[in-house]
Amino acid sequence: MKKSGIEITRHACLYETEPAYVTDQPLFLNSAIRGVTKLGPHELLSTLKKIEKELGRTKGIRYGPRPIDLDILFYVKYRINSEIVTVPHERIFERPFVMAPLVDLLGSDIDDDTVLRWHYFSKNGRFESWEKLGGEALIGKDGLRSVLPVNNQLWDWSKRTSVMGILNLTLDSFSVGGKFVSVGSAISRVKTMISEGVDIIDLGAQSTRPMATKISVEEELDRLIPVLEKILKLSEIEGKLLSIDKFYSEVALEAIKKMAHIINDVSGGTLDSDMFQVVSNLSVPYITMHMRGDPSTMQNNENLKYDDVCKEVADELYERGRTAELCGVPAWRMILDPGIGFSKKTEDILDILMGLKRIRSEIGRKSLGVSRAPLLIGLSRKRFLGEICGRAFAVERDLGTVAAVTCAVLGGSNVVRVHNVGDNADVVKLCDAMFDWVGRS
Repeated sequence: MKKSGIEITRHACLYETEPAYVTDQPLFLNSAIRGVTKLGPHELLSTLKKIEKELGRTKGIRYGPRPIDLDILFYVKYRINSEIVTVPHERIFERPFVMAPLVDLLGSDIDDDTVLRWHYFSKNGRFESWEKLGGEALIGKDGLRSVLPVNNQLWDWSKRTSVMGILNLTLDSFSVGGKFVSVGSAISRVKTMISEGVDIIDLGAQSTRPMATKISVEEELDRLIPVLEKILKLSEIEGKLLSIDKFYSEVALEAIKKMAHIINDVSGGTLDSDMFQVVSNLSVPYITMHMRGDPSTMQNNENLKYDDVCKEVADELYERGRTAELCGVPAWRMILDPGIGFSKKTEDILDILMGLKRIRSEIGRKSLGVSRAPLLIGLSRKRFLGEICGRAFAVERDLGTVAAVTCAVLGGSNVVRVHNVGDNADVVKLCDAMFDWVGRS
């Protein structure tokens, strides 16, 4: 589309759905985009049909199997009825697989007259029409699953909470202090995490603790790549995902070339201006985290000022996601992290833990698609737990971590990042069982 003069400005989530009308065929993937173009509606349709052909679509039975199907749902504020174009697209409001991604392109606040007109095209308004079909309750069901493409599979992240295990390869980790610097010790730790039920292993070779000193790209790669290569040779790693915890785009690029799966950017793109473009080109999941400043300045007085921490974190996190989206990172590849312990005081962290749903809601005022991204919470062994529980040493904070993880999962977190995989794997199983029980009762 970009090559054809269509500038994409928003992306919906990606939904795996049961086939409609002709049901004897594989599952479908559905999404939607908002864009800007100088093409008129008929030129636009012709361009989309050309793209379909280039991607291998041929004539077949109506609603039957096809590699791609591009439709114009709305065109500015206009109703169009011609022999070849009908806008708004017919039957929009009876199809959940169209309405779900279409709603994602909006915010709960109406942002301009064009969007207001789109609401008027439906008898009851877009949101009301969506709720009439079943609304949010449909997502996650067998017929409509929000998925994230990763490692040649579709990750249905809403089905259960995922456990991300931390592997620090730094000399000055606040928690383990260089314990896993050697390749042998790192591999031993990976095997232990796998045996304890880890889903994602997060490798970090650059310290992001408060006042940490940056190391060079070369030094970070020297620490990271040998361990990554060795992990990928393990038979036990089959089915597990590997994420890279960093803020240099060059490190991200090299790690993904070596077959890592996820980029975990603690800076949300603020510490490397090339990050978003690199992520866009790599087409891998991108974790964008909230932080003000950098590790050496994030806890200064200026960066710790909040009037309403949940709203401000949501607004700033949305802006990072929005900038990434405009650089070509679609909403369906994003994972959001509010940055527990980064530019936050203890009371701020407590507000965030109790306000995860509000953070989603505040982001949803501007983009429902971005607000529906998986939510990652990383609070393992952090200082606020030591302050509250009176535990001076990080390794003494595992019980506090378990309690905080329970709060996070029940509050809506989809991924928890932890040091102690075994205990927290049990926590998320229990929380997920509670959700399942409530859903069935």
